[in-house]
Amino acid sequence: MTEVHGTVAAGYEQVRAAFTAAQAHDPGGAQLAVYRHGEPVVDLWATPFEADTIGVTMSCSKGLVATMAHLLSERGQLDLAAPVARYWPEFAANGKEQVTVTHLLTHQAGLPGFPPERLGAIEDLLDWRHCTGMLAGAAPLWTPGTAFAYHAATYGYLLGEVIRRITGLTVGQYFAKEIAEPLGLDLWIGLPESQEHRVIPQYSTAAEPSAAELRAGMAAFGIDPDAPLAHTMLVNAERGAGANELLNSRAGHAAEIPAGNGIGTARALARMYAATIGEVDGIRLLQRETVDRARTPHTDGLGQPAPFDRLPQPHPLRFGLGYELTRTGSPMLGAGSFGHAGAGGRLGFAHPESGLAVGYTCANMAWRYAEGPEARWLPWLAALAH
Repeated sequence: MTEVHGTVAAGYEQVRAAFTAAQAHDPGGAQLAVYRHGEPVVDLWATPFEADTIGVTMSCSKGLVATMAHLLSERGQLDLAAPVARYWPEFAANGKEQVTVTHLLTHQAGLPGFPPERLGAIEDLLDWRHCTGMLAGAAPLWTPGTAFAYHAATYGYLLGEVIRRITGLTVGQYFAKEIAEPLGLDLWIGLPESQEHRVIPQYSTAAEPSAAELRAGMAAFGIDPDAPLAHTMLVNAERGAGANELLNSRAGHAAEIPAGNGIGTARALARMYAATIGEVDGIRLLQRETVDRARTPHTDGLGQPAPFDRLPQPHPLRFGLGYELTRTGSPMLGAGSFGHAGAGGRLGFAHPESGLAVGYTCANMAWRYAEGPEARWLPWLAALAH
């Protein structure tokens, strides 16, 4: 029997009731945290989660990386319009001289997967130099800036290497120094062994499609599975099949895989986003002008690159500068929201107009982003909106 614990401020009782109802049939448990105008108003958890349980946040991690990029931009250390090669000279290889940092932030760089001929086992993701070396030497799979496709794993290495070249710190070190430690966040990219005992394992109740099923699905829409983009994505999917096991291991927790292995609490996600839109205990990460620039749509009007433009997109992704924007598949709190969802059902975002910032973590990876909104979000999102 799932039990819900924690506290809510006066006026948020309906959020607790909605969270309780949403988690009633989820044996994996979850955490939900909400800040309003820099103050915590919701701090709930459903068993087997506890108050200080930490978990892998999957692609919510991309929001951490985006926040670091905007922090560096505010400080004059990073020009988002500049070519990536200004900071990472080796990246200019194979026609990438004009690929900009904005292209990286908006999934327009043409590098949605690692080169198939150089990608080995899933454990390659643990090797930073190998991953960034593969990407530095790769050729874009479409003309950057003309289309976009989700850079599921590569996003973190691309931007993380830019951050490393500028600061001299790994992306996890920079996040700890400039964001997590000042705000007191239980949130890491590269988990210290001292925190390992707090991690809840993740699992999935839905089977991932096999490589053969993916090939058949492409063929059904007239896509040649041997076309360069299709072949790259199929090989990356096939060799990434053990990602869940990797991300449940100590090695997977300790590594820095910044597109997907940020580990922490829902409370930390909410607190970080609260600090992007206002002060939290005297600390504000981003200025209002930066936030407005970050949540300006950059992919509206752009389609998928050929031949993936033949695939239906019932809940298409939308991106600002590094952050996911509201869409039918991830409604957040409507227009103006910015943040990032994570595979299986994690979510972190802010809505400046209401002053709300939200973090949600779970263990049961039940959600598939292409299938519409996560059912476990909708009750408490509706309660927050009212």
